[in-house]
Amino acid sequence: MPFIADLHLHSRYSRATSREMEVESLARWARKKGIALLGTGDFTHPTYFAELKAKLTPADPGLYRLKRGEQGVRFILQVEICNIYHEGGRLRKIHTLLYAPSLQAAERLNAALARRGNLLADGRPTFTFSIKELCRIVFDLSPDSVLIPAHAWTPWFSVFGSQSGFDSLQEAFDSYLDRIFALETGLSSDPAMNWRLSALDGITLMSNSDAHSPSRLGRECNVFAHPLDYWELWEAVRTRDPRRFLYTVEFFPEEGKYHLDGHRACGIRTTPTETQACGRSCPVCHRPLTVGVLHRVEELADGPPGRTPDGAVPFKNLVPLEEIIAAALDQRVGTVAVRQEYERLVAAGGSELAILLDLKQEELGSFVPPRILEAILRVREGRLTIVPGYDGVYGTVNIFGDEPLEAMSLGRATQTQLF
Repeated sequence: MPFIADLHLHSRYSRATSREMEVESLARWARKKGIALLGTGDFTHPTYFAELKAKLTPADPGLYRLKRGEQGVRFILQVEICNIYHEGGRLRKIHTLLYAPSLQAAERLNAALARRGNLLADGRPTFTFSIKELCRIVFDLSPDSVLIPAHAWTPWFSVFGSQSGFDSLQEAFDSYLDRIFALETGLSSDPAMNWRLSALDGITLMSNSDAHSPSRLGRECNVFAHPLDYWELWEAVRTRDPRRFLYTVEFFPEEGKYHLDGHRACGIRTTPTETQACGRSCPVCHRPLTVGVLHRVEELADGPPGRTPDGAVPFKNLVPLEEIIAAALDQRVGTVAVRQEYERLVAAGGSELAILLDLKQEELGSFVPPRILEAILRVREGRLTIVPGYDGVYGTVNIFGDEPLEAMSLGRATQTQLF
């Protein structure tokens, strides 16, 4: 049976996160969302790691479940790590996702990393040694651990970001490149944008929520069909076996908060062409514009829009159910009316992602009001407009606008063939 995995999130010990980001609440929300496998987030944080050891028990190979409470959800030990360092005359800044196969392996990694930095300062620890040194520590201590670049295109802390100091995976990982078999696309890019780089043809593209609050779980995720097992999961990712790694679920990348270029303080949003025309400076204050993901893809791409490499994992673009309900009710996300309707629909439909991905129109029609149903169908078909995000500002989705999303202009076909 297919299952959904969201493999990147944070605990309440990370900056700017909800106090609800602890395993009991995460498991409850995962069930509501329709997610079977969740990252724990932040296993390097000493206080949170003590909670994980106290609250989790082994379940399927390399995976854990709660000892008490919602026991149907599985957890994989996961943390996001930040490395900031100088190398080759450049400042390098990169975030990676680290996965461990057991609490014992995680404890060994934590002990080694604690000697190199302050693990209590933040759930996402920051180190001043190189990403290659991180690879050495991780793979020497725990060969079955997995390390992949996080949100690979965001400007400030990523392997391809415009301000990160890297232009290639080789430059970042060097002799450890053969251990890097996947990367996370991030909210502001989707797989089709990444497919324009032939250097990524052998790299599996994954998508995760990077959630800082439980309601954000599953906004991006991965759909697999294999037994729940740590080693089977990574083998499916590594091989891109279409029988086991079915597809990823993506934001429309325009909704991501770094899709276009711009300067938030002055309210300036620019396309790559406009950015070049103004010399990469804000036309209002003349400070540097933040170069976003679309521009960065254009800079590094060696293939045309629409290029699809052999063995590429398919994907679907979706809008979260609360946003769909809010659009249909002409209200804001988080209002009482939107929240109540969300809870009613999820109870009737089984889970949020079942409603968005799996249930047919006639099944939805039995419990979804007509205008919300129309909104769900419009999202599935890509019949919406988005004012793109830029410089930390999320894009604005208009589901009931008159103009269809110009998907082809962003170098991808409209992803409706999977529905």
